[in-house]
Amino acid sequence: LILEAIQWTGDNIDEIIKFCGDSLTFKGSKTSEVSINTLEGRHICSPHDYIIKGAQGEFYPCEPDIFKQTYEEID
Repeated sequence: LILEAIQWTGDNIDEIIKFCGDSLTFKGSKTSEVSINTLEGRHICSPHDYIIKGAQGEFYPCEPDIFKQTYEEID
């Protein structure tokens, strides 16, 4: 199964908005706290987390160490 993902660096919020669309919400400024509406509810995404687009078009955050242990990057 191939999934799409993007890493939130804390500086690439425009890319994150383009990737996630309406699934994102913000508390305060766009870089202070980003939340993602997932199938299980709202989850906070921290800088350096990966945001994964699932097989059904859903989004969810993943911590960098878990992401690197679980997924393999392909071109």
